[in-house]
Amino acid sequence: MTSLFQIIMLILDILWFVIIAHVIMSWLINFQVLNMRQPLVAQIWGGLERLLDPIYSRIRRILPPMSGIDLAPLVALVAVYALRIVLFNNATAFY
Repeated sequence: MTSLFQIIMLILDILWFVIIAHVIMSWLINFQVLNMRQPLVAQIWGGLERLLDPIYSRIRRILPPMSGIDLAPLVALVAVYALRIVLFNNATAFY
């Protein structure tokens, strides 16, 4: 059961870093540091969008419209961190 706990924590860590990478890349694209016409940038952006859109779409359905501000990544990060805390505090159930 320890292995299951470690695998779940690893998946949550990877999800955390993917969300952070998506947020940073969106800032770089919006500030025109990265150009979406470059094939590598467009491919990475598309992959991150396809990976995170199922998570963000569920959160966006719950959140009210904020006129241009997308809080879905912030809510997702808080949810991932809260899930890590809950799992860590209940880690004895996995042993």
